[in-house]
Amino acid sequence: MKKLYPTLAVLLMLAPAAFAQGHAHGDKKGPHGGMLQDVIGVEAELVTAERTLTLHVYDEAGKPVPVAGYSGSALVGTGAARQVVQLSPGSDNTMSGTAPAAIARGTSVTVQLKGSNGKTGQAKF
Repeated sequence: MKKLYPTLAVLLMLAPAAFAQGHAHGDKKGPHGGMLQDVIGVEAELVTAERTLTLHVYDEAGKPVPVAGYSGSALVGTGAARQVVQLSPGSDNTMSGTAPAAIARGTSVTVQLKGSNGKTGQAKF
């Protein structure tokens, strides 16, 4: 019985980390090379180039989801250097926006998305 307690203690310490993963895909990349994250029941792929942010939206099967009626914004960076970029629906499954300054590789981006059904959520890239 004494051998069971250390094992149980380790399992209890690791459990919160396992549950914290949620639906984030971590290192899974989308068709355009951006990271994929689960937000409001769809897969969002964020791609940045210079000052442009492009969000591609897919269903769980990887098929494009039309973004008519969607709205969103992106918080780029942290602290005093952060920028808010409005994302507007474009063609088919694409939303985009332009930042006031170039976005450096590895910059933290948090996207807030509102679906046409009114459901809202956010994802960190």
